[in-house]
Amino acid sequence: MTATTHDGDGTDVLHRLSTLDRFLPVWIGVAMVVGLVLGRTVDGLDRALSKVEVADVSLPIAIGLLVMMYPVLAKVRYDRLGTVTADRRLLVSSIVLNWLVGPALMFALAWLLLPDLPEYRTGLIIVGLARCIAMVLIWNDLACGDREAAAILVAINSVFQIIAFAGLGWFYLQVLPGWLGLEQNALDVSVGKIAVSVLIFLGIPLLAGYLTRKGGERAKGREWYESTFLPRIGPFALYGLLFTIVILFALQGDTIIDQPGDVARIALPLLAYFALMWSLSMLLGHRLRMSYERSTTLAFTAAGNNFELAIAVAIGVFGVTSGQALAGVVGPLIEVPVLVGLVYVALWARRRFTWTPEPTAIPAATEGATP
Repeated sequence: MTATTHDGDGTDVLHRLSTLDRFLPVWIGVAMVVGLVLGRTVDGLDRALSKVEVADVSLPIAIGLLVMMYPVLAKVRYDRLGTVTADRRLLVSSIVLNWLVGPALMFALAWLLLPDLPEYRTGLIIVGLARCIAMVLIWNDLACGDREAAAILVAINSVFQIIAFAGLGWFYLQVLPGWLGLEQNALDVSVGKIAVSVLIFLGIPLLAGYLTRKGGERAKGREWYESTFLPRIGPFALYGLLFTIVILFALQGDTIIDQPGDVARIALPLLAYFALMWSLSMLLGHRLRMSYERSTTLAFTAAGNNFELAIAVAIGVFGVTSGQALAGVVGPLIEVPVLVGLVYVALWARRRFTWTPEPTAIPAATEGATP
């Protein structure tokens, strides 16, 4: 992903974005259309793409996610992670937003807006339980958030995901509905399967990014690594994102076109969820006097969801043709354009409001930036 250098006084970041990043919504729109066309015109493409899986996720999607995440994690200055772990406000806020507020909000929206569609409602609740560990790194980087903070918060979400996902699924699908006199569902999901998913989709690119930075700096120094090497690999994050979007839409093109009403019903609570979670988190960061960079990271890590895990769980428990699986698939189809839009809202807020300076001398958004 190409990044941007900008001044700390809030100058127009959008005009400093590379052409690749500035027109990201256009590229994403094109990728969606290409995926839909491929899915509708190439007979058997969806079956072929789904045939080979990694951790219950289509191998092409897995490849796209890994390519997408590697350049961003290679940009992280791992020697600065200590400044993030010392920020208790950020860490506590992230845990509360991700593991208390987020699942509860999705539960409420699902029941409020889909009271007559139990399969879709259950699928959305599962989406709300799967906290983001992948695409959030892209949105955070584009919005000039704190890369080091994003790496730490994603790692924390991964640990909590392994420990808490199954228990929260039991609580929100069986216990809480029982207390409220609502319909109950069971969620039988293996902790080991969740751990494998986290290991593949976070562990592999994180290790690769760490080893790349350490090896590159040791061999040729930080100046060469950040001014020469990172610009070369940066665009591959966007290529990976667009490839993933094409595959997602190709896999679900028929469903999206044949069931537009159902997709619209599922999209409504998702739109409300992303907008509310992002806005609440951004306002909380500002209220707690966090820097723009860390407030932005808090907002995107709280608003995003781990769609690959949600889809895998829905398919594994309810079946590939189930309404729960459809809700999981619609999740990223709505999340991608909405969070791209919120990147621009974040950049606007950076110029519009007064923010507490970064706790370090060098703004995180300029570190390792690719011109």
